[in-house]
Amino acid sequence: MSTIDWVVLFGTLILIVSYGVYKSRGSKDINSYLKGENSMKWWTIGLSIMATQASAITFLSTPGQAYQDGMGFIQFYFGLPIAMVIISIWILPIYYKLKIYTAYEYLEGRFNLQTRILGAFLFLIQRGLAAGITIYAPAIILSSILGWPLFYTNLVIGVLVIIYTVSGGTKAVSQTQKHQMIVMMGGMIVAGIFVVKLLPDHIGFVEATNLAGHLGKLDLINTDVDFDNRYTLWTGLLGGLFVALSYFGTDQSQVARYLSGKTLTESRLGLMFNGLLKIPMQFIILFIGAMVFVFYQFNQPPVFFNEAALELVHADPVNSDKYESIETAYSDLFIQKKEKMELLAISDQDHEIDQLKTEIKTIQGKEEVLRDEAKAVIKSANPNIETTDTDYVFISFVMKYLPAGIIGLLLAVIFSAAMSSTASELNALASTTIIDIYKRNIKKDGSERHYLIASKLFTLFWGLVAVFFATFAGLLDNLIQAVNILGSIFYGTILGIFLVGFFLKWIKGNAVFVAALIAQAIVLYFYFYTDLAYLWFNVIGCGAVMAISGFIQLVKNQN
Repeated sequence: MSTIDWVVLFGTLILIVSYGVYKSRGSKDINSYLKGENSMKWWTIGLSIMATQASAITFLSTPGQAYQDGMGFIQFYFGLPIAMVIISIWILPIYYKLKIYTAYEYLEGRFNLQTRILGAFLFLIQRGLAAGITIYAPAIILSSILGWPLFYTNLVIGVLVIIYTVSGGTKAVSQTQKHQMIVMMGGMIVAGIFVVKLLPDHIGFVEATNLAGHLGKLDLINTDVDFDNRYTLWTGLLGGLFVALSYFGTDQSQVARYLSGKTLTESRLGLMFNGLLKIPMQFIILFIGAMVFVFYQFNQPPVFFNEAALELVHADPVNSDKYESIETAYSDLFIQKKEKMELLAISDQDHEIDQLKTEIKTIQGKEEVLRDEAKAVIKSANPNIETTDTDYVFISFVMKYLPAGIIGLLLAVIFSAAMSSTASELNALASTTIIDIYKRNIKKDGSERHYLIASKLFTLFWGLVAVFFATFAGLLDNLIQAVNILGSIFYGTILGIFLVGFFLKWIKGNAVFVAALIAQAIVLYFYFYTDLAYLWFNVIGCGAVMAISGFIQLVKNQN
């Protein structure tokens, strides 16, 4: 990287952290620390909600997802706008009326203390692990790209986040996220413009879009009824609705964002702002990934995108020779495919287009065989290496082809995204720990100053826990899917508890507590022993809590 890239990267990060500390200085009690004195405007709330969800994984993995499988991943978000309407109309007024700090406070008033603790405990497990992945995911990629040791990359992200989150609490998180979101989307749009500009002279935006469409990368909607398929219209609308209801309605990392609103109206507007812009934002990021795919049809891609993983391969003469022969064959195939792509770009005859698509698909199949052989060589050199490389596609393109200054900006985007999501998670973990566990069960009569100091210490504690998990975590499949799978394992159960509380008033605490434990066991069974698409875990967990708790309550009422 050039000097200007380092200046842009660290200049952006230092300015954001400094701004967050400055704008949130002087918290005097836990109301100002955990709820930002209810001073947030709707646009700050909306941007903060989006920045919380848009982690570094979004900007690293989503383009790679589109590169590999096309833009069908966008269906994951189809249920989100519906969820925003439901939360705004029915759930948000309840939270405002009760003047709660965390979502789990509601559960004690509606059910009992043990249900509140269970809800908080499930959240702490899920979000505590997710905070580690949120740091680790970009750190492992950035460390390989920048040549930094993984531990120090984790530490840089973790320390920057801890500084302003411990210092200013919720207000610091929301204020910094507003600017982080602007940097993130601005940087991605700039990257998208450069992808198109770097295409061959005769391949403009229209031609690139047509090519992506011909090759199946722009297929947005899949109407098949396939319960094993992760991304269809139905899994997105139904499974996506349930995961969005749980995430935005019951996950404290999001609830804290809109509970800091100045009024109920401001919070509602912030949620609807997110509902309107989230799908277009994901569309843009996925579309950039599709354009990167087109770019690599005219510029030879590496056989394996995580080139840092090849060090041990090249250190062994036998493996090195094998890998070089694979690269040679891969290069020959690329030349053949490029010729077909050139013809496909200018063809306007349907029969010719179909024939070229068939020929290209055949070549792509041969390329995948070579990639599998390359992965086998890499695995033989280093059995512990992760051979899923889609998360490296976008950052590899950025580092090789974008000009000085833009590289620094895009790296700032990834660091900012990691910081924004992690900050929300640490703030929410601290809020839940202090309000639902410490203040409620351990130290009930502390002073405001005592609870303020304890809140900062718990924020620091969870920050250190996240860095610890990040340091010793292992990379799981595609990063963005790993986080969504982790959430889906727990979100359905938590949502079921809340929906029973909101709408099934005749069901009592003991029934829902037992039902939640059974439902969580059912979800874990489906995760470990079936191939069911993970979005359905949310539906199963939620439905199981509601059905089982209703059955238990009916049996109790009859006895």
